[in-house]
Amino acid sequence: MRRHCPALLLVLCVLLCRLSATAGAHEARPALLRDVGLEQRLGAQLPLELAFRDEANAVVQLGAYFGARPVILILDYYQCPRLCPLVLDALLASLRALPWTVGKQFDVLIVSIAARDTPAIAAAKKAQYLGRYGRPGTAGGWHFLTGEPEAIQRLATTVGFRYTYDAATDQFAHAAGIMIVTPQGKLARYFYGLTYAPRELRLGLVEAAANTIGSPIDQLLLFCYHYDPATGTYGLVIMNVIRLAGLVTVLGLGVCLGVLFRRDCRPKARPEAGDARPFHAQD
Repeated sequence: MRRHCPALLLVLCVLLCRLSATAGAHEARPALLRDVGLEQRLGAQLPLELAFRDEANAVVQLGAYFGARPVILILDYYQCPRLCPLVLDALLASLRALPWTVGKQFDVLIVSIAARDTPAIAAAKKAQYLGRYGRPGTAGGWHFLTGEPEAIQRLATTVGFRYTYDAATDQFAHAAGIMIVTPQGKLARYFYGLTYAPRELRLGLVEAAANTIGSPIDQLLLFCYHYDPATGTYGLVIMNVIRLAGLVTVLGLGVCLGVLFRRDCRPKARPEAGDARPFHAQD
């Protein structure tokens, strides 16, 4: 027992250190970042009556971009020197890998959190990403909005996007992530970080569209994969995979038995009278 005491003490020390680090993680964050984050508000209804300005400087309601297709929603600001371009670049890379096209199966909506951003800046940003997307006829599916502080803050609060302004650097501190919204304007999925796997983005869009887009393969994948709100990713559901494998096995056995049964029940051909051969007795 004494031989194991040092090892047990070491394990306890490691556990205590980890618990202390977790408990003090919030306090250890810089004061500027304590109010920054992206919290899921799954099922929340967007305030579709909010007014913004589009790239052409026209006043539009948020609801104008909903009703027909699911929407990928991003909150950032157009003059961000670091994080925002990385988020948009990561999304662009995933969109290029999808077989669907922006403006046909889904839309992309970017709303600036900086009231100082102008429609002219938004138009330049849209032109940049349209050119990089490289698919003609998709301008109607990309939307870059600007707005007043009250509208921006209400939208950000609704989706759980917490950000703060740093006067020292004249920049906004915010989280990295994107959201998928249903055609009715309800938050359906969140994806965090700077990498958005095309498969997961595709599954999120299929679910948000209530299976009105996608192929039978997508429906099959949704049976095998389940969205985990804690991680913002899709994980394999082992039990569903086992059920699917069992179903395929049963169907395969049924087909084989059916073929064998039809073969056994098929009437055997009888020899015609002219084909009868004489019997020769052996000596």
